[in-house]
Amino acid sequence: MNRFYRNIVFFVFTLFLSGGLSGQAGVTDSLAAQTAAPDTIVIRWTQEKITFIPRGVKLRRPRISFKNTKPLLERPKRFTPISFWEKENRFGLNVNEVAFVNWNAGGENSVSALANVRFARNYKFRYISWENELRLRYGINAQEGRELRKTEDLIRLASTFGYRRDTLSNWYYSAKFKFNTQFSNGFKYPNRENPISRFMAPGYLFMGAGTSFIPEDKKFNLYISPFTQKATFVLDDALSEQGAFGVEKGKRTFIELGFLVTNSWDTQVAKNIQMNHRISLYTDYLRSFGNIDLDWELQFTFKVNKNVEANIGTHLIYDDDIKFDEVVADDGTVVDEGEPRLQFKQILGIGFGYSF
Repeated sequence: MNRFYRNIVFFVFTLFLSGGLSGQAGVTDSLAAQTAAPDTIVIRWTQEKITFIPRGVKLRRPRISFKNTKPLLERPKRFTPISFWEKENRFGLNVNEVAFVNWNAGGENSVSALANVRFARNYKFRYISWENELRLRYGINAQEGRELRKTEDLIRLASTFGYRRDTLSNWYYSAKFKFNTQFSNGFKYPNRENPISRFMAPGYLFMGAGTSFIPEDKKFNLYISPFTQKATFVLDDALSEQGAFGVEKGKRTFIELGFLVTNSWDTQVAKNIQMNHRISLYTDYLRSFGNIDLDWELQFTFKVNKNVEANIGTHLIYDDDIKFDEVVADDGTVVDEGEPRLQFKQILGIGFGYSF
């Protein structure tokens, strides 16, 4: 066989082999695709009935019942944000009574009552301290055979604002406001015709700036002010014409500029014994520098129980503008202006106290 025929036979044979193999491969691929295993296999277990039922299990439909429920004894506590304000509302009433029936040693029936109210609102957080206080006091005495008399009379409002540079220091840059006066007329008994004091006669207003020392978690405040203005008000015409409390005759106000130091301290000195101390020292630069006006209160409170307490306290006042034993001639001229004296008051009583 020549070369030409041999090439034709070889080409046909090769073509046959390639076609057969490709066809077989296509058949094999289609069968593999049909018999390929699925991605998800589901296995079903046969469910068996529970043979042993645990004790306490009830095979019934659950129902919700409110028959055995009880109401809350206390209301749920609501969330309240943290407040840096401390408040105090305090009311106290002391009563003293003496009664006699066929008492051989003699004596007169009497009743004394002293009411006092204190409101405090104090704020302290990081760099700022702000203390506010309002004190009201009034006392009377009723004695058989004579008219009602006043034993105590006070209105006092004070506010101190402080700022410090950092939270490590207890010293603050401070500004202070304080106001004092009284409710009703005061008399030099038994004279009831000519009052020696009235509401806003006198009235005292202190305003100044300085520094305060306020330790953490202690009810202690020391205030020092080298620049404080003191204003004295006498708004009663009769007392103004007399030149009472340091004002010029016919004038209603008197202004001073001076140095002020105040200190307040509340502490527990023993079990159920609380001490309250307040002092104010003031001297005027212009008229009488070195002559110090003093106002000092010291009080001890003995707690019997939550609402019953006993109080003992003292109050000292010295002011060179308040004169005693003034001598006036028949024509109205002042012969002797009198002299300032140390004023002292002592208080002792047992009564009722309530905070709200």
